[in-house]
Amino acid sequence: MFAAERRQLILEMVRANGAVSLRELARVVQTSEVTVRRDVRALEAEGLLDRRHGGAVLPGGFTRESGFPQKSHLATAEKTAIADLAAGLVSEGEAVVVGAGTTTQELARRLARVPGLTVVTNSLLVAQALAHANRVEVVMTGGTLRGSNYALVGSGAEQSLHGLRVSRAFLSGSGLTAERGLSTSNMLSASVDRALVQAAGEVVVLADHTKLGTDTMFQTVPTDVITRLVTDEPPPHDDRAETELQALADRGVQVAVAGSATSASAGRGRQDVPMPTPRRAAAQGGSPPPTHLRPTAAPGPRVADLAPRRR
Repeated sequence: MFAAERRQLILEMVRANGAVSLRELARVVQTSEVTVRRDVRALEAEGLLDRRHGGAVLPGGFTRESGFPQKSHLATAEKTAIADLAAGLVSEGEAVVVGAGTTTQELARRLARVPGLTVVTNSLLVAQALAHANRVEVVMTGGTLRGSNYALVGSGAEQSLHGLRVSRAFLSGSGLTAERGLSTSNMLSASVDRALVQAAGEVVVLADHTKLGTDTMFQTVPTDVITRLVTDEPPPHDDRAETELQALADRGVQVAVAGSATSASAGRGRQDVPMPTPRRAAAQGGSPPPTHLRPTAAPGPRVADLAPRRR
């Protein structure tokens, strides 16, 4: 494929999806990430797109929200790895809330194997993934259906969460920065996500590396409210993503990186350790998490899997 054809295809993908990772672009145009990075630089010089942390986005600073059909085909391997790791946090008989998104949908598919689980969600996709799970109770919020991501939003969704208390919330979003926390491109979605956070004892953010350093219009979860980030290993030479991960750790966020133990880049200044899970804590004599919808104690002091930088 000639450079002009390749760049036109890259531009069409970014326009269709809003944001695309270099890894995904390289797969579609069937070339190396080094070549794609060169093409993205050329398109940026023409003002047609912006480079952003291992990917490319529409020009203008804030990325727009992609619809579900586009999102479902982006970073699929990364989302699978993140969901596999995050599922280890959930124990039998626990109650959790799971927000809308393609990564949380992947998580829900794995939670279907956890007996006695109660999942509260505003996502039709999450509910569908759990609909036929044995011994898993699904509680849907009220609200108005937002067709672009199959989520229930609005005052009905928020009011249905009042008085609810679960152990943890699993949320995704459009962007994540150490300075501003998790954000999304839609005001109604952001408002419901904030209500989900209020219902949980701790907050777990699921975000692949393409979202690191991306800032979108509406803040959902400030950094100091995020307990843990589960993400994937950024591509080699993605120094900005590495810097963002370290900045999040410095702010007290526990960072767990899927696949870091076997990654060639795992030793680049990061100190990744196995993510503590309720199952592991129970095996070591710790207290199990709440097993039904009831008030829970506030999370204790957090020790980041990704160690804060020494000052």
